[in-house]
Amino acid sequence: MSKAGGLGRLRGGPSGQAARTPFVLLVVALLAGGLISLLLLNSALNQGSFQLSKLKKETTALTDEEQALQRDVDGYSAPDALQRRAHELGMVPGGSPVFIGPDGKVTGTAAPAEAPAPPPAATPNQPAPGAAPGSTPAGTPGPAPGATPAGTPPSAQPVPGGAPQPNPTPGR
Repeated sequence: MSKAGGLGRLRGGPSGQAARTPFVLLVVALLAGGLISLLLLNSALNQGSFQLSKLKKETTALTDEEQALQRDVDGYSAPDALQRRAHELGMVPGGSPVFIGPDGKVTGTAAPAEAPAPPPAATPNQPAPGAAPGSTPAGTPGPAPGATPAGTPPSAQPVPGGAPQPNPTPGR
C-alpha cells in the first residue's frame, strides 16, 4: 500500500463524494417529507378547529331554541292556562268521579257535569263598592256608553246580544 492511496481516502476523494450524495438526498427528502406532513397536519387541525367553532355556534343556537320551546310548553301546561283553554273549548269541571271495580261494581253516582255560573260581569260605568252613585274613581270621566277600552283587540270586544269572544291563542 502506498501512502498516496491511503491519503486519498482520508481526504474524501471521488469514492467518498459518491457515498455522501445518497445520504444527503435521503436527509433532504426526509426533511421535505416532514415539512409536508406538518403542513398537512396543521391544515387538518385548522379545519377541525373551524368545524368545532361552527358546531359550538350551532349548539348554542339549538340550546336557545330548546329553552324557548320549553318556556312555551311550561306556559301552555300551567294550570291557569289549561283552565283558560279548556273554558275556551267549552269544557266544564267534572263532578264527583265514578269508579268501576275489577268485579264490575260501580262506586259513586254518575251525574252530568254542569257549567258553573259565570261571574257577574262588571261594567266600566259601575262605581266601586262604597262610592257615591254616578262618581268615577279620582274624578276621571268614564268611557262613553257603548265605547270599548283603547287597546282592546276586536276579538275581545263585546258582541251585541252575546258574550265577549275569547282571544285566539297565539302560537303555532
